[in-house]
Amino acid sequence: MAVRRVVDIKAGGEWDAAHAVDRVVLDAGDRQRRRIVLRGEKGTAFLLEFAKPVTLRDGDGLVLEDGAIVQVAGAREPLVEVCARSALDMVRLAWHLGNRHTDVQIVGDHIRIRRDHVLEAMLRGLDAHLTVLQAPFDPEPSAPQGHHHGA
Repeated sequence: MAVRRVVDIKAGGEWDAAHAVDRVVLDAGDRQRRRIVLRGEKGTAFLLEFAKPVTLRDGDGLVLEDGAIVQVAGAREPLVEVCARSALDMVRLAWHLGNRHTDVQIVGDHIRIRRDHVLEAMLRGLDAHLTVLQAPFDPEPSAPQGHHHGA
């Protein structure tokens, strides 16, 4: 089976996922790449190769050289959702997480992080309410590279 090349990335919501020829499920770490050969759930083999690393998001579409699109799906990962009593308390919790260079995903007025017993203990000590869940993790992009699309 021939390996096709990825020539473009369409952001989730900017393309019709019903037209995807395949789907590839990747965790957050595997969605930050410059070069990798992947295989979709239906067997589509393809090469992602860009000059600089790209950050793929759950729902993005990988446009192959023949125009076919493979959907990117975030793998379910063990996460903790962090809630606070007030906006000020949430800012304080976010500062502590940022001070520890922790990857975070902002979902509404909550913060999600990967499971980490040390961080969880710290957050409980700061009066955070924690909910354990399994979900795709789309952390905020690090500055300055951000969320790159396109070749």
